[in-house]
Amino acid sequence: MKKTVLLSFFWLLFLSCNKQDVSDEPDALSSEELYMAVQNTIQFSGYYWNVKHAEQPTGPMNNYWDSDNVLVDEEGKLHLKIRRGTDGRWTCAEVSSVSSFGYGTYVWQVEGRVDQLDKNIVFGLFDYRDWQYDGYDEVDIEFARWGNDQWHNFNYTVYPEYPSGQSRVSYTNELSLNGSYTTYRFTRSNQYVAFSGFHGHTEASRNAFFQWQTPSGFDVPQVAMPVHMNLWLFDALAPSDTAEVELVIKSFEFRP
Repeated sequence: MKKTVLLSFFWLLFLSCNKQDVSDEPDALSSEELYMAVQNTIQFSGYYWNVKHAEQPTGPMNNYWDSDNVLVDEEGKLHLKIRRGTDGRWTCAEVSSVSSFGYGTYVWQVEGRVDQLDKNIVFGLFDYRDWQYDGYDEVDIEFARWGNDQWHNFNYTVYPEYPSGQSRVSYTNELSLNGSYTTYRFTRSNQYVAFSGFHGHTEASRNAFFQWQTPSGFDVPQVAMPVHMNLWLFDALAPSDTAEVELVIKSFEFRP
């Protein structure tokens, strides 16, 4: 999968090297910049995704991020990992879509026991505008106990549109699965955001759990935003069981 993206970017490199200089246009990317873009871009479920890589502490919560913790396998499934390096440093994984998405339905099919994650692990599926608008314009499905074994492990959160004076709204519950295949969905409109989970890779109503909708009158996000998927450490704390983690996302679908 990375090879296909690599060829596309080298074609861009060829074009940039043969382009005439135009003073009113921005400078073309250097070969080194294009190479780094290649190394940090993947294709998954019909979309291009930027892969996060940071060797210095970076948010959320000052973690380290390694692009090698992200993989699309031969079946087209996305793997996200948390790993411990030979230097003892724990690194996390995140991808964000090149495209932005607005009103419509977002669906993820997941493989893995997300109900059994260590208390320091956070797995997120979400829409997020930008760090400059932190506290606004965000729609989250998160699997996390936030470092406390006594807290629920399943969370929906919606942050209001910028620059609303409202606070975020959320729903939490204790997730206990009967298998490792699940589906998660939210639908964005200009009036509400509605969530649901499903046992299995289906959206059949009989398999639904934890259905919730933002309260009437809440200022839901109105802008199109990139989709993010990440696997990271709460407060940059190592897993309390010291075990590395891997989760698989079989597919992502957006339906306008």
